Amino acid sequence: MSWLKEMAGGEAPAPYKEPAGPSEAKVKDPAIPNRMVSTKTANKPFLAYKEYREKQERLHNKWVEKKKERDEKIARGEKVGPLERDPTAEEEVGLLGLLKFLVYLLLFVALTGKFITGSYLWESDSKWLHLKTYIPTNQRLFSERQLALFDGSDPMKPIYLAIDGDVYDVSSGKAYKPGGSYHILAGVDAARAFATGCFVDHRTHDIRGLSERELKGLQHWKTFFAEHKTYTKVGKVSHPPIDPASPIPESCRTPKGDKKEAEAKQTKPDEAQPKPPSHTQSKQHAEHQEL
Repeated sequence: MSWLKEMAGGEAPAPYKEPAGPSEAKVKDPAIPNRMVSTKTANKPFLAYKEYREKQERLHNKWVEKKKERDEKIARGEKVGPLERDPTAEEEVGLLGLLKFLVYLLLFVALTGKFITGSYLWESDSKWLHLKTYIPTNQRLFSERQLALFDGSDPMKPIYLAIDGDVYDVSSGKAYKPGGSYHILAGVDAARAFATGCFVDHRTHDIRGLSERELKGLQHWKTFFAEHKTYTKVGKVSHPPIDPASPIPESCRTPKGDKKEAEAKQTKPDEAQPKPPSHTQSKQHAEHQEL
């Protein structure tokens, strides 16, 4: 507080003097010319950086000299080898560097999962984490007779179902096992049933005459199975061609005995009122959407 004393008219403080005794070693300040700084611990990071920059400068100057000599040899027509890379040049990340980073990141995530959960995949059994999802080597072509063998009646075989030609392994779904609410769909291509909700009468791949709404419903279920986390596509089913002259399966929501009413609905589509689905059918739809 000597400066307060000086402002009050007192004596000025004595000028600063170097402490007596052995002085600390000093070196040039790496940031300010003509200034010396001590080598105490607080200054070591700055001094180390200065040493690093000087080393980099020496390496760069050495590389520049080699490049100059090489250019002179080329000018004289002498054969020279490839120019060495500047050891001080900053390396760009590039595609290879990005790939390395991703590999290291995946390894870190896998090892962290092993340490925390005991599983490299963090105890996840999603099909997207299995290689066979992206390289399906076990896909095959089924006939309708072969597909029927995988309806769940044989406990030693998986349970398959098909939808619009694509066959999926649904063994993990309880509803498709014997006694399940949708066991009736196992072992067949019931694409029409998925579109209309007539799971008993429409166990067929024949999708002729479906409305736009029913086709959208079919596409919904195709996406459902394709993106399911446990259901895996195992192949395709080959169907015999459908006779265009054969009758289109009747809807389970239209009374089969009342032909006059059905004909009236066909001739007067604007006046026709769709019959609401029964309680059982609505319940089936709700259960299937939760699978």
